[in-house]
Amino acid sequence: MDIQLLHGAEIAPHIDDLARLRIQVFREFPYLYAGDLDYETEYLATYVRSADSLCVLVVDAGQVVGACTALPLQDETEAFQQPFIAAGWDSARIFYCAESVLLPAWRGRGLGVRFFAEREAHARKLGRFDWCAFCAVQRPVDHPRRPADYQPLDAFWIRRGYRHHPELHTRYHWRDLDETEESAKPMSFWLKELAP
Repeated sequence: MDIQLLHGAEIAPHIDDLARLRIQVFREFPYLYAGDLDYETEYLATYVRSADSLCVLVVDAGQVVGACTALPLQDETEAFQQPFIAAGWDSARIFYCAESVLLPAWRGRGLGVRFFAEREAHARKLGRFDWCAFCAVQRPVDHPRRPADYQPLDAFWIRRGYRHHPELHTRYHWRDLDETEESAKPMSFWLKELAP
């Protein structure tokens, strides 16, 4: 496997691969996302525009099989910043770890741990962040599309040093696989204090 660390405009040539990967992985529970390439291209352009963004790209035999992204929270859209601003946090001190997406055949090889390590190392290198944060969708435990063998990632995130902050929450809109139009999905944030 080839693992590439890309920043800002270096991400642009990989937008299509990233979009396809996000659509494929986020079809799974708990996101159940009925993806749209046009939306994905626009969304991922945020990372191209941010000089301090990071994309960790995993390529195997010429195929993009995994990726994670991150950027300063202040470079994110207002929708991502608003919960922190409303709660009195200094968004300039927060580095936002966006998605981690990995095809099933490449899971269980330590890449999820590597994704968090690379994003946190990048935040420390930039030298102006006290916290790393990400958000996750909140699905009910009795959701009808929840697989019987589904294992939430909470324990994995806790082992990485993240703590759930349910008071930091928002709603994002997308179309689930069984929906005809977008609906609001509850999301809440997890944070980790960055040691120097």
